[in-house]
Amino acid sequence: MLNAFLTMLQRDLLLAYRHRSELANPLLFFVIVVTLFPLAIGPEPGILKNIAPGVIWVAALLASMLSLESVFRTDFNDGSLELMFLSPHPPSLLVLSKIIAHWLITAVPLMLMAPLLAVLLHLPTEGIGVLLLTLLLGTPVLSLVGAIGVALTVGLRRGGMLLALLVLPLYVPVLIFAAGAVRDAALGLPVIGPLAFLGAMLVLSLTLAPLATSAALRISLG
Repeated sequence: MLNAFLTMLQRDLLLAYRHRSELANPLLFFVIVVTLFPLAIGPEPGILKNIAPGVIWVAALLASMLSLESVFRTDFNDGSLELMFLSPHPPSLLVLSKIIAHWLITAVPLMLMAPLLAVLLHLPTEGIGVLLLTLLLGTPVLSLVGAIGVALTVGLRRGGMLLALLVLPLYVPVLIFAAGAVRDAALGLPVIGPLAFLGAMLVLSLTLAPLATSAALRISLG
């Protein structure tokens, strides 16, 4: 099973590397959205510092959604999903490898760029470390929960709007706790509570989301 997991992960990363132009889209979207705010509201450090956690996290959330639909779309169109369910390996394990590949492709570049954008928005040094920690805990939840919505809409020709309606309400708790933790860190307040909630959501989604996603894919394929 481990070999199957790693093979599927390597396959998805290789396919993504062969379409490098598409890899840059979420990162460019993330950078553009964040950098537009100082242009729109002015360069006052006090205002930018207050809005920085929310701006960065909203941009990261939307950038993650930008590439969600492609997680299963290509495999659905070429029949690879059906073969995945016919294989002797647990579908939830193979689904988890595809979700991890999406996270590596989409979220890791955002995490590397986030400190630079945080400095641009005058986020205090105390908040930058917590920002990275919230991204590390929260972005996998976005990929895991978003995969359930993708699995439910993968059979639809124009499922993008429906996908947004399905997953955006589920993203709200991640956004609230992550942005709140960064804001509290910037103010010198304790952040253990919000980080603990993010960790709990990560464990819960990591446990249940692959099972729910594989069940939703069976429905879409059936």
